[in-house]
Amino acid sequence: MNRRDFLAAGTAALLAPRLGWASSSQDLVAQPVTAQILPDDSPASAMWGYNGNTPGPELRLAQGGFVDVRFLNQINQGSAVHWHGLRSENAMDGVPGLTQDIVPSGGEFAYRLRAPDAGTFWYHAHNRSWEQVAKGMYGPLIVEERNPPDVDHDMTVLIDDWRMSETGVLAADFDSRHDQSHAGRLGNFARAIITPEAQLRTGDRVRFRLLNVATDRIFPVELTGIQGKVVALDGMPLTTPQDIADLVLTPAQRVDIIADVTAPEIVQFLFPTPDSPYVMGEITVSGANDQRIASPITPLPANEIAQPDLDAALLLTLTMEGGAMSPRSTSFSDIWGFNGQSGLTDKPFHDFERGQTARISLVNDTRFPHGIHLHGHHFFELNADGEPGAFRDTTLIEAGETRDILCVFDNPGKWLLHCHMLGHQAAGMKTWVNVS
Repeated sequence: MNRRDFLAAGTAALLAPRLGWASSSQDLVAQPVTAQILPDDSPASAMWGYNGNTPGPELRLAQGGFVDVRFLNQINQGSAVHWHGLRSENAMDGVPGLTQDIVPSGGEFAYRLRAPDAGTFWYHAHNRSWEQVAKGMYGPLIVEERNPPDVDHDMTVLIDDWRMSETGVLAADFDSRHDQSHAGRLGNFARAIITPEAQLRTGDRVRFRLLNVATDRIFPVELTGIQGKVVALDGMPLTTPQDIADLVLTPAQRVDIIADVTAPEIVQFLFPTPDSPYVMGEITVSGANDQRIASPITPLPANEIAQPDLDAALLLTLTMEGGAMSPRSTSFSDIWGFNGQSGLTDKPFHDFERGQTARISLVNDTRFPHGIHLHGHHFFELNADGEPGAFRDTTLIEAGETRDILCVFDNPGKWLLHCHMLGHQAAGMKTWVNVS
């Protein structure tokens, strides 16, 4: 990518309005929208969004609460909404063909969302998601802690990329076999969409909620002008906050950071490269906070999770296969697969008894990285010594690597397990598990 391909600071054509859902009933309307993606005087692109915007509105819920969402589909394709990271009831997960029927154009569906866990989550379209998400059908979903940390600002940072045409509008080549069989649909322009718009002061304490909402791009991220800690991954608090270093977000992953502003003029979100970093977004700093929060950054309140039984864990293997230059690359729907099968078969990857612990070896036997996401659950990434590490719902496995995860399957229902490089999912890298 050249320098024009990444955002020079100061453009704010895309913003996610922040909505606190005090009411127990809300509408979420999928509809055509227009948005200017490139800066300066570039034309607006025809896109899709929610409630008149792309990204869709930021939805905020209280931990332990619920909201009834009436989804209305006003685009010309069938759709559904997946509430990514929420340990929801199965019927509310938003996966056509597995947990619900597709919502046709002109149709509607009633979701009831429960929020057992505080944290940073998001929602997005889950039919033809490689196209619908690329065209803007996503938004942040924040569940607020009962006892939130003391900060001056709580800011959401959506990181995305877009493939722009020579005319300056979103390119419409969503069904490229080449994209799906390689790294997916990678954009040539990227941005960090930061909300709410605010000016910071030196000494302010800020919670940054970073979300990779791109369909396929892995984002390394550097932040300048702050000093702080990583406090949560994929919505789940870390028992010990970690230094901010080597941040890499595969599609769908989230990172929560609490930090103090040290810069006198600007905080930047950078895409590092060997030559020089590209600025994806920035926040102006002006003045100083003379009432700084002096307390140390401490762990967020823990969510209640089931503890795995390592000794009794069922041992399973899930092998990623296919892609470009692979013998299975025969048709669009089976370019990729798991364990010799592509797409949603009648038989699940495994039938689990409720509460059963499984240790699953995720083996990447392909030439490309994959971000594997499990619906309805989080899991521990196992460290090199076999001990539980980060607790996530999406994990990145590089080409040729293997990662073991440990999961307590305690949420009954049929749950999707897939690559969140959405082009790979579309081309066969998906399966499901059943929890009885």
